[in-house]
Amino acid sequence: MPNNPQRVVVLGALDYALSLGIKPIGSDWLNAQDIHINDMLDGIEDVGGNNAPNIEKILTLNPDFIIGADYVSANYGALSKIAPTVLIAYEHSGQWKEFFMSFAEALGKTAAAEQVMNNYQTRAEEFKTQTGNRASEIDVSIVRVYPSYVNLYLKDSFCGTVVADAGLSRPPAQDLTAAEASTLFDNPIQYTISRERMSDADGDAIFLWTYGFQDDVAQQAQSQKEKLVADPVWSTLSAVQNGQVYEVPSYWIGDGPIAANAILDDLFKYLVEPS
Repeated sequence: MPNNPQRVVVLGALDYALSLGIKPIGSDWLNAQDIHINDMLDGIEDVGGNNAPNIEKILTLNPDFIIGADYVSANYGALSKIAPTVLIAYEHSGQWKEFFMSFAEALGKTAAAEQVMNNYQTRAEEFKTQTGNRASEIDVSIVRVYPSYVNLYLKDSFCGTVVADAGLSRPPAQDLTAAEASTLFDNPIQYTISRERMSDADGDAIFLWTYGFQDDVAQQAQSQKEKLVADPVWSTLSAVQNGQVYEVPSYWIGDGPIAANAILDDLFKYLVEPS
């Protein structure tokens, strides 16, 4: 690996690079809905979306280092012929902290990464302080609406780890580890609920979002959300009755320190009582 690379292509890990102050020359993760990093994307070339990078486009950029997550659908052999390439193991989004430190180590930025995480942890502790240490008494439900079904995000999802770092609790139906969820649902971070199990989505507060990479998928998810909130069963949930449902952006299903801090922003915004 080169020392202090200057022309870096990042695959599936753009938030991590930007959090370290690294502006890559190319990335496969340029999406208009990633509002938490939109103002940081100028000058970054798009090398493909939906985890399918364009090898030819990367070649034209003449990178001196290629780094990313191993879930990206990329030909390592082809990439490594272009430039030294590191694809880091990443099984699910709840592993974002471990991934970040491995990512930083590969770039010689371990000290910078430790500072980023220290700052994040300080903000999480400040949230606990501002809630008067009642955070652990608040059950936070995390709900994602897909085009044709509704999922609950669990404690080892990316957003689940941030909620936990803030000291918040989860409803029993969502308080499942990655291992438990994998056994029950064959998915470590989320599962689908039926209308009959809608009560599993309840909590003291519900954070809700829709998302789709393509406009048509996003529109379908939005239609499903409208159907959900119009359902009489939805209106029986205590968080709905108490006006504690908050629709949030797609960084809740993102990963990386910038997205994590954006989630903390939402927790401060919605759960800290005005002084």
